[in-house]
Amino acid sequence: MPKRYGIGLNVIIQIILALALFVGINRLSYRHYWRWDLSPSQDYTLSQATLNYLSSLSRDVQIYIVFGRDSKVYGEVQSLLEEYRLHGRQRVKVRSIDPVRDIERAEQLKADTGLSLAQNGVLVRCGVNKRFITEEELVIRESGTSTNKQIIEFRGEDAISSALISVVEGRVRRFYYVVGKGSRSDAALSDAHNATVDLGKQQNFEVIQANLSEISRIPEDADGLFILGARYDLSEREIGMLDDYWKSKRAGIFIMLDPGGETTRLNTFLNANGVRPRGDRVLTAESTSTGARKEFTVIAEFMKEVPFIRHLASSAITLAGQSESLELRDQDNALKEQSISAQPLVRASPRYWGERQFLEELPVVDEEDTLPPIYLAASIERGAVRDESQRADSSRMVVVSNATLLDKQTMLAVNRDFIAAGLNWLMNRESNIGIPTKSKRSYRIQLTQKQHELIFWITSITLPGIVLGLGFLVWASRRAA
Repeated sequence: MPKRYGIGLNVIIQIILALALFVGINRLSYRHYWRWDLSPSQDYTLSQATLNYLSSLSRDVQIYIVFGRDSKVYGEVQSLLEEYRLHGRQRVKVRSIDPVRDIERAEQLKADTGLSLAQNGVLVRCGVNKRFITEEELVIRESGTSTNKQIIEFRGEDAISSALISVVEGRVRRFYYVVGKGSRSDAALSDAHNATVDLGKQQNFEVIQANLSEISRIPEDADGLFILGARYDLSEREIGMLDDYWKSKRAGIFIMLDPGGETTRLNTFLNANGVRPRGDRVLTAESTSTGARKEFTVIAEFMKEVPFIRHLASSAITLAGQSESLELRDQDNALKEQSISAQPLVRASPRYWGERQFLEELPVVDEEDTLPPIYLAASIERGAVRDESQRADSSRMVVVSNATLLDKQTMLAVNRDFIAAGLNWLMNRESNIGIPTKSKRSYRIQLTQKQHELIFWITSITLPGIVLGLGFLVWASRRAA
């Protein structure tokens, strides 16, 4: 009997130790684990900018996935927001609501927020602040007139991080869009305005139209100013208003020049601050077997030395329409005394040059033309100091020598990313720069008739046969025992 009790006690102790080991290992694996993103395009990896912001999050945020399960991007949205929850240091709570299946929860959310929730989207809340991101704001579709446009890129992280910043900050920035100065066409003017409004929704700023001839000064609540593709020049009074705003403690100006416009005073203002539009046309031309070929559409690259566009350094940008070259007066002592510095942002490929006689059938390079390097965009900073903690008080400007970047028919994702990076830099939001979009790729597998037959035999005959055979062997061994 004592021996049997000893054996039983030993078994009980072994079971307790095994359970303790099992529970301990599971506890450790729950608290300490590693995760790997093995997807080809790193679909489940957050950018460093988002990770930095989540690590410093000081307020609790609730995120609701209001999506029908039949949505093509539901899985990606759910996986993305799971990453936000995991990296949010328990500050980020994520809940999923299907408006079709979870009717009661959806109605309760409508009552709490006052939103209709009539379409798929993501709701981000922090206290009383809220932001609803529609499904269309999370994707980029192919261009064209087709009613069934395919999704080519997923920009969920960009939109959600911007919404997160907006609800935590609790203040919507304001950009004033200058109107009344003409444009290449009504469609171009409408495209530029609509694109800035869309960017405002994603980057947490409000776009308000402003006619400089009807106001006496740039509003004090202006976080930035848009002057996009103006065909007509600013008056002396308007230039004075612009100069007063630029010399204020904190100013942000985004300018897209139209080379065909008559903007002498605006060009003089830019020249006084370190960037001179040359008035030529950036092009390449050659004689071919079919005649002269002159190309105004410019393929360019981003400058790696500029921090706020460094994440775009591996991308190329295409500028449609006409562009003029920019001269940067970065070594001017008078500008240095005013703490004004200019940096190139976009440089044309070496085969392009700045042509003065651009109306000729086959232009050739001569002495009056501008040779590479040809700069097409530049940044200007006034009052910049080496101490990063003081740079929030500097005035900043982005100048692009092309008016077509926001045209609906030619705007690419990289154009939008470049403009978004420039706007975040103007608003001193470097922490929100560098969130890339994820490309959506479709793969088609071509199978021959023999491959179809092989798949059928493996899946329908061989594998079920192996399982049946193993089952028969088990049954036979037990029957023999």
